[in-house]
Order: sequence, then structure tokens, then C-alpha cells
Amino acid sequence: MKNKTVFFCTECGNEASKWTGKCMVCGAWNTVVERKITESKNRHAESLSLSDIPKPKKINEIEIINDERISTGINEFDRVLGGGIVKGSLVLVGGDPGIGKSTLLLEMCNTIKCSCTILYASGEESQNQIKIRGERLKVNNPNLLLLSETNMSNICTVIDEVTPDILIIDSVQTIFCPEIESAPGTVSQVREVTLNLMKIAKSKGVSVFVVGHVTKDGAIAGPKILEHMVDCVLYFEGENHHYHRILRGVKNRFGSTNEIGVFEMCDVGLVPVENPSKMLLSEMSESVSGTTVTCTVEGTRPMLAEIQALTTRTNYPSPRRTSSGIDYNRLALIIAVLEKHAKLNVATQDVYVNVAGGIRLDEPSADLSVAISIASSICDFIVPSSTVIVGEIGLTGEIRSVNAIDKRITEAEKLGFKRIIIPKGNVGKVQSSSIEIVPVSNIYQAISILKG
Repeated sequence: MKNKTVFFCTECGNEASKWTGKCMVCGAWNTVVERKITESKNRHAESLSLSDIPKPKKINEIEIINDERISTGINEFDRVLGGGIVKGSLVLVGGDPGIGKSTLLLEMCNTIKCSCTILYASGEESQNQIKIRGERLKVNNPNLLLLSETNMSNICTVIDEVTPDILIIDSVQTIFCPEIESAPGTVSQVREVTLNLMKIAKSKGVSVFVVGHVTKDGAIAGPKILEHMVDCVLYFEGENHHYHRILRGVKNRFGSTNEIGVFEMCDVGLVPVENPSKMLLSEMSESVSGTTVTCTVEGTRPMLAEIQALTTRTNYPSPRRTSSGIDYNRLALIIAVLEKHAKLNVATQDVYVNVAGGIRLDEPSADLSVAISIASSICDFIVPSSTVIVGEIGLTGEIRSVNAIDKRITEAEKLGFKRIIIPKGNVGKVQSSSIEIVPVSNIYQAISILKG
């Protein structure tokens, strides 16, 4: 046994050899604390005989066993996971407090499509509290076992007794390993607990879901190695004043990354939204300047969204730029292109841009729609509500090609739109369609066509 003193940041979990007033990773002040830990030098060593040491195999000699996925019974959840739960996988679910992480996993326990034994181990709630929440969500699966425990050794003992098919840990920051003398949630504890869960998943074939807290910057609390160890990382996103929630896959070893699932928070829990495009455009205003519709592709799903822009003249030397749902730096780039290549006087205007519905668009294919919305507000012309605008803007004002153009056109056509503005470079990849396709090569041409 040996004693060791470590310093770690309570915000991001970064570990350091000495105390500093400011964390060198996340930049937070007065968050570095000292912890003394006692750990065995050969804590991870396992006595294996020579015959027990695993032997390497040729890849063409390995047979895939148990490649069937378990359906969660929630289509949006299955979409993000890549088609369902992979046996023996380790999935990390992160998100802000109260966003719906525990609610989604408890609903999954009730809607799962097979007679799997599920162990729900909570370090934050008692069994009675989980039961009360389950009554509200109408969870009555007889194969669901509830456990209120924070000791990892006791959880492992229960796992050996009940042999569950699915294990849910809520949350990893509340569980501790008794052999490490540090508080739950510290870097050492989170790393050790996750390592134990990974061994359970791989050796016993148990599908493990781990709930992770996030810092004020939105990153999962604890060491970054936590995200590297798991098979799948899911982020639950949503605005505090909106009912819509987005489950986004940022890492998935068994499916597409950047896939999203859309949910609506109701009194009875989370309700999947099968057609988010229709939902996001349901309250769109017509005959109003500054409003356009774009089509983005999140993972494999095309999704239409309404972009709103408002510009007002300012007398201050530094005009204000505010964005919601669009990256601020991307907005600054688009404004600079409009000023230089579209000859619009944006320097004297406050610019406010919003994506309706509380969702966030990270794909650059929304650039042209944002630019047209701003130009529409400045010049006070109306973009027809039956028009969809797609395209990425370059620094020289050119409209660059986007991927999956056929999916975008099909989605727009399915929802009854009559015209779509696309980059000229995508024309050769477009299949026959009943919707009117208008190719554009630069920002000035796009504004001229829509302005009339």
C-alpha cells in the first residue's frame, strides 16, 4: 500500500501534480482541490497461469457471437444507438440536470422488446423514490429490479447473484470503490468505477448504461478518459424553456455518429417525435421578412428547420450580434461575407438570429439560409414560405456543395414545399423530382433570385 496526494479540478476532472489557482484545462478559478488516496501497487494485477493467458487469433478465424441487437421499444432511441442495444456494450448518457436522462432510461426499462432482466442501480435515489417516479411514467415491468447502492463492490455482488442482461448505473459520479480512499466523483473513483463496469460488460455480456453529470460548460464531468473507455457517448440536449429534447450520439462504435433522436417532454415523460420537421415548422409565420427554411442532415436523418433573423439600426459603434441555435463564430463569418460580397450595409445593424424550436444546427449547409434571412430583414423582402434554402458559404461568397442532397430534396418534397435553392455544384447529383430546383453559385445571385 502507498499514500499519494493528487490535485484535481472539480469542474473538468483534470488531475495535476500541484495546486494552482486556475485549472490549466478548463480555465476555472479556485476549483483545484487536494485529495489523499491510498492504493495498492499491484491493485490491478491478476494471477494468471500460463494456460489462462489469452492467445491472439486471425481475424478471419473469429466467429461473431450474439450479434443480435435488443430493441429499446423507443424508435428514436434505437436510431441513435444504431439499431438497438448491442450486447456487452457500455453506453454513457450525459446531459444537464433535469434534462430527462433518468426518465429516458426508466422508460426504456418498460418499453424494451424482450424479457430481459434489468438491474437499475441508483446512487442518487432510494428504491421508494424510483418507484414513485416509475408510477408517474407507468413503468410496471416485472423484470425490472431496483437497487439503491453506492458501493461498487456490493453492486458487483448483486450482479453475480441476479445475472442481469441490462445494467443501468445512475450516476457514475455517486458510485465509489472502497479500495480507493477518495470521495465519490473524484477522478480516481470515476476512472476505477468505469473500469469495473467495462470489465462487467465485456466479460459477462451485460449491456451497461451509465448516467454522467456534466459541468457548467456542457462537458461530461470527470476525466476525458471516461469517454474514451465507453463504446457509445450520448448527449441529452435541450433549452430550459422548451419542451423539445434532442438525444445526440457523438461517439458510437456500432453505428453512425452525430445521429439524433427528438423527444418532447410531457407530464407523462418523454414522448418520441417521429417527424421533427413537421413539428419545427408547425408555427412558422408567413408573409414576414427575415424568415427562411433550411434542411440539415443529422446523421442519416434529413430535418427541416425555420431560421429567423431580425436586424435593427444601431447608433453604437459596435453593433450587437446574438445567435441562438447557430454557432456565433459562424454567424460572424456570414455577416462579413454579406458585407463584402453582397454589398449589404450590415455594419450599422444589430443582428439577431434564432433557430425556432430550441434546437441547435451545427451543419454548415444552413449558412445560405442564415444569410438570406439576414438579407431579407435588412432589405425587407419576403422569402416565400414554400421555398427551402440549402448551401454552405465560402469566404469569397461562393455557394459550396453539400452532402446528401437527394435526402434533403425528398424531405422538402414530402412536406409540400414547391421550390428548393441548392448549390450549383450539386445539380449533377440530383435525381428527377417534382419540386422546382434552383441552382445558385454565389451569395449575390441567391439574394437576387429571392428578392425578385
